[in-house]
Order: sequence, then structure tokens, then C-alpha cells
Amino acid sequence: MSLIAPRRGRGRWVVAALLLLAIAAVIAFQLLRSVPAIAARPNVPAAITTASAAPSLPWPARGAGAVGATDVGLLATGGSTTPQPMFSVAKIMTALVILEDKPLKTGESGPTLTVDAADVEIYKARLAGGESVVKVQAGEQLTELQALQALLIPSGNNVGVLLAKWDAGSEAALVVKMNAKARALHLVNTTFDDVSGVSTKTQGVPSELVVLAGLAIKDPVITSIVAMKQAELPVAGVVYNVDYALGQENIIGVKTGSSPEGGANFVFAASHAIEGRPITILGAVMGLTTLDEAFAASKELIKAVRTNLSIRHLVLAGSALGTYRTPWGAGTDIVPVKALDVVNWPGLPVRAHFEARPVNAPLGAGTTVGSFSIRAGDQVLQTPLVTRTDLGKVPTRYRLTRLDL
Repeated sequence: MSLIAPRRGRGRWVVAALLLLAIAAVIAFQLLRSVPAIAARPNVPAAITTASAAPSLPWPARGAGAVGATDVGLLATGGSTTPQPMFSVAKIMTALVILEDKPLKTGESGPTLTVDAADVEIYKARLAGGESVVKVQAGEQLTELQALQALLIPSGNNVGVLLAKWDAGSEAALVVKMNAKARALHLVNTTFDDVSGVSTKTQGVPSELVVLAGLAIKDPVITSIVAMKQAELPVAGVVYNVDYALGQENIIGVKTGSSPEGGANFVFAASHAIEGRPITILGAVMGLTTLDEAFAASKELIKAVRTNLSIRHLVLAGSALGTYRTPWGAGTDIVPVKALDVVNWPGLPVRAHFEARPVNAPLGAGTTVGSFSIRAGDQVLQTPLVTRTDLGKVPTRYRLTRLDL
């Protein structure tokens, strides 16, 4: 009996040792195994739209119109959507293509164009045909800037041909470039048959002319030219802007187009500011009877757009757009670094996109974890997302007691 008892004692000791080893193994496993990353929980909806309906605008009784604003894009359209002759409004695209091919910086005059005998004959023929022309003579030299002034201010049809020959070799070749640019801009209802808008096959719709207005107003050379009430040219002398609505309702351009038989169009831009933020109201009216009617309709639209535009403070810096919440009860807000404000139009849809990566503790305050963006019309704004406070180390108690596998 004395020999068996010690063996039983050793057995219990072995069992206890094994139990301790098992406990130690479990503790080690719990302490060493990785804690799953903590997913972000967004606090913002994907779509944020103003409750109010789109406003009623004073569209002209005949013809068609459209309005927009820089940054925002197209706001509203009214009237017919059938393409109509552009007339001299087409010269906006002519100028855009010329400056794309032969850029000018503000203050530059650019290279020189020399008028030849063929250019003089074009001038005489178009003058006899009752077109809008600018006087030229053989041997006259015009800088690129002066030629663009002659094109856009008194609306010289013959200068459009002169610029086309200088840039592309012929009017037809420049027309190909103009149509290619229209396609690249997805202007599916815009077609050019000539560079000056004399052809009734040169057609467009107001909504797409608003796009051209937006491009023109972004070009400092075009903007400076169309805002001039007059210019002085070597042979023609002082020429005056056909856009005699300049300065009214803060109109700063862009281009008129009219025909005694076909009516009048006006593509316009008007300066405005909302809460100190500069913005340009854009628009187009087509198919009116006279330029006076086109100007009057445009001014009414500008006033209506001005009263309906506002700044919407969608996101405040430091506001909680999301959270991280840990299984052990800790957490931190996910906040934007900067505020996001949009130019708002009643009923304008706003899309929001929240993106924050899963994180592991510990994590310091101010750590960049993702981004937040909003789209409102053509406006796309973005801000980094950071943690507001620290996420400390994973507590030992949680490590030891967690049951997930």
C-alpha cells in the first residue's frame, strides 16, 4: 500500500499540471490572437435633396430658353427642344476652337494675320449680301486678339472666315474641328455648317448653348473681349458691341445672334455673388423676334435665377459623419477636416459618398481614415475624414473574455 499512494499523488499532480498548461494556453491564445478590425458606421444618407420643388421661371412666350450657373451646370429649360438656327451665336465655338489651337494669355496680342485680296472680296460680297461684316483692306495686319475682337464685338462674319483660313486652312476645315469639339462635349443637338452662323444648318438648343457659355466665360481672353463695349481696329476703326445689354442686370457677355428673317438669339452671362461667393449666371434664349425681346427675356430670367440660388452648408467641419464603436465599449466619431458648401438650386439632387476604412486599435486622434464627397449638379466636393479622439489599446479583460472565434 505504501508503494501505490505515491503513484496516485503523482497522477493528481500531472492532472493539475496539464490543467494549468491548458489554462495558460487558453490565456495565451486569447491574448495573442488578433482582434478584428472595427468597421465604420456612417451617419449620413446617400441622397440629400432639398424638399422644395424646382421654381417656375419666366420663360419667353415664344422660342426656347435655358439657364445655368458656373459650378452647378444646367438648372432648367423651357420651351421647344427642337434645334434652331444659331446665327452669330456660333462664333462662340469659333473663338473657342481658335484659342484651343492657338492659345493666348491675358495681356498677349498673339501672332499676326495679314489680310489678302481674297479676304477683301469676301468682305465685299458679304457686305453686299447684307451680312454683319468688319471692313478690311489688302495688306492690313490684325493680331489674333484684334481678329477675335472683330469676330465677337461687332460680329464680323468675314473675320470668321479669315480666322478659319489662318487656323485650319479653310472655313470647311475649321467647321470639322468645331463639330468634333461639339461631339467631344456631348452636344448632341449642336451642328455647325459654317463658322459665323450664316447658314441655317448651323443649329443648336439653349441647354447646349449654356454649356458653350460656361466654357467661354472660363476663358479669360473671351471673357475680356465680350465684356468690351467697343474696340479699335486698324482699318475699321472703332467698332461697337452688338450686345448693348452689357452692364444691365450685371450682364458681362456672351454673344448675340440674329437674322431679319429668322429672329434673335442671345447667349448670356451675368455676374452674381452669394454670401460673398462669386458665381456667374448663364443662359440662352432662342427664336425670339428681335434682339430687344431677347435681351428683355434674358434679364427676366437672370433676376429669377438670382432670387432662387443660395449657398447650402451641407457639411460642417468637425461634425460627426460616422463612428467607430468597439466591442469593448470604446469609440470615436469620424469627422470631416473641412466644411462643404454647395451652390444650391431648389430641388437640386445631392448625392453623398461616405468612405472610411476598417481600423485597428490603438489609433490616435486625427488619423485620416477615409473621405467624404458630395455631388450637386456639376459640383463635386471632397474632404478627408479623420478620427476625433483616440482609440486606446484593446483592454486585457476584453482579450481574455471574448468568445468570438
